[in-house]
Amino acid sequence: MVMNEKAAMVTASQDLGDRAQRLLKVLIDRYIRDGQPVGSRTLARDCGLDLSPATIRNVMSDLEELGLIVSPHTSAGRIPTARGYRFFIDTLLTIKPLQGEAVARLARQMGAEMAPQRALSTASELLSEISAMAGVVMLPRRPRLQLRQLEFLPLSGHRVLVILVLNDREVQNRIIDTSRHYSAAELQQAANYLNEQFAGRDLHQVRERIVAELQDERERVNQLMATAIEMAQKTFVSSREDEDTDYLLAGETNLMGYAEMADMERLRQLFEAFNRKRDILHLLDQSLSADGIQIFIGDESGYQPLSSCSVVTAPYTVDDQVVGVLGVIGPTRMAYDRVIPLVDVTARLLGAALNQGR
Repeated sequence: MVMNEKAAMVTASQDLGDRAQRLLKVLIDRYIRDGQPVGSRTLARDCGLDLSPATIRNVMSDLEELGLIVSPHTSAGRIPTARGYRFFIDTLLTIKPLQGEAVARLARQMGAEMAPQRALSTASELLSEISAMAGVVMLPRRPRLQLRQLEFLPLSGHRVLVILVLNDREVQNRIIDTSRHYSAAELQQAANYLNEQFAGRDLHQVRERIVAELQDERERVNQLMATAIEMAQKTFVSSREDEDTDYLLAGETNLMGYAEMADMERLRQLFEAFNRKRDILHLLDQSLSADGIQIFIGDESGYQPLSSCSVVTAPYTVDDQVVGVLGVIGPTRMAYDRVIPLVDVTARLLGAALNQGR
């Protein structure tokens, strides 16, 4: 959360007494279970407190003023906001242990010796099946590759041989197709420029800078820069080997079964985001450097297609080093008390399976 959201949570916690917190918890529990706005009569029946309907309505008004609940236009009942869910998770939520059947299924299917790729895909499938939402597993991060030097050699036609020296001794060769024939002198000048700009940086940084800066300057640069830009784009951007395999996603069609996500435009944007991958990966990267379970509710992800979703993630480790993240993506109206332990246990079992398969 950003700082103003954290401050708002502190204020809400200070302003809410035990009675208001109890009613908020009952309201959110009921809404998660039924998916329908919760009215005062239902709260009076379920809260276990001897309160009049008028008192409950007053408390609901206070909760609404704090931005924790809202009343849909079509109903007199209330539903939680993203801020309400955040307060609920941080203050009121009681995590339930996974049911024995779910634990046994996870242990049985993740515990057997299996190839690493199979363990990763099994984890995403189980997360999806048990949660009835989408399961996502970031593939283990490869060691960072640092560019030491590159060289371009002209071949026949419009082809160029690229020689990359990475880290200390690794050498990669690749052939790229260019828009025209380049002379050896042109390629040498381009290589000199790119070595000066990028030597010592990891390939991820090189790609990011090329995408963010060099493409925008194509119309304003001289011939040397134009050559360097094309060589860099062909070498570092267009030829990413891992472009389609950064994470595994299972069960995304499950999300179509939730009424609050039935809007076709919203689903289209979400499925496009799954296909594009870059922004989802950025969100998972945030979890990669964090400690333990991370929960992004609605706009907390910073990514508009996920504004009606929550993402619950946990890192998994190999040789005591965090190498990836897995999680569940679903509507904000998810059973957090069950999803959180599911994600946590699956991350531990995946790490154990990967260690066993080494």
